[in-house]
Amino acid sequence: MALNIAGMTIAASFELGVTLIAIFELCVFMGVVAPGFSMANLVKGGWSGADAFSSAAWPGIVAAIPFAIWFFLAIEGVAMAAEEAKNPNRSVPIAYIGGILTLVALALGVMVFAGGVGDWKQLANINDPLPQAMKIVVGADSGWLHMLVWLGLFGLVASFHGIIIGYSRQIFALSRAGYLPPLLGRIHPKRGTPHLAILAGGAVGIAAIFSDEWVKFGGQSLTANIVTMSVFGAIVMYILSMASLFRLRRSEPALARPFAAPAYPFFPAFALAAAVICLGTMVYFSPLVAGLFVGLMALGYGYFLTTGKRRGDALAAAGA
Repeated sequence: MALNIAGMTIAASFELGVTLIAIFELCVFMGVVAPGFSMANLVKGGWSGADAFSSAAWPGIVAAIPFAIWFFLAIEGVAMAAEEAKNPNRSVPIAYIGGILTLVALALGVMVFAGGVGDWKQLANINDPLPQAMKIVVGADSGWLHMLVWLGLFGLVASFHGIIIGYSRQIFALSRAGYLPPLLGRIHPKRGTPHLAILAGGAVGIAAIFSDEWVKFGGQSLTANIVTMSVFGAIVMYILSMASLFRLRRSEPALARPFAAPAYPFFPAFALAAAVICLGTMVYFSPLVAGLFVGLMALGYGYFLTTGKRRGDALAAAGA
């Protein structure tokens, strides 16, 4: 958090450095385990331990949707840095496309190589699948294994640091628009960063970490439920975003669009349909978390109704 408060240039440079190290770590993992890869191991048992077209496979596949989406979750936070970029019309689209392509390549590579070095079922329910997969190939005492564990820390740091950048700018934007108390919209007088928003989001994160073991819901830990809840929020946001895109194309055809949606309307329509399907399957397989999500959305809507005056004041101040 201190780096984010110190300045966006420092924070972004640090984030780039640790991200490159994390990417290097994943490339090393794939290179080291490649000699032990076997297609027979990867396809053994079929998808989810059953034939992909059988009814037994689909519950496991659908249950994994939140964690598959988690690979790409929060990439929309790139837009939160638009006001701090020199040329956002050019740099933000490049960042989005480059980030998504990098994530797709790494996610597929790690899944294929980790699942093809042994019995992937043994890696399905553990917290450290990559070290365990590498251990099958190089042994428990290999220096490669120790290097993977230490370099893996950079992946966590990169993830947490990127989330800090995203959540702090989101809290700041909501405060500036009148949705949150004005205090959270203040900027550091010297550093020019939303320092109070950074600290507020960090406090929530620390509270979640320390309550993980004793807060249970539906038989799952707080972390597992937060992952599912975050995906619910992301999918609903994706649905609303795609619906808004179609709506704006009709209602505001002359609106300036620095970044045009590729292959419109086919790609946005596919994204909308896929998001609706994902939401439906998640509601079916996680009804308790879905109910909690709806309850929190209802509370949020109630809060929205009670803050109308503050939003009006914020809008008037911005216009002035």
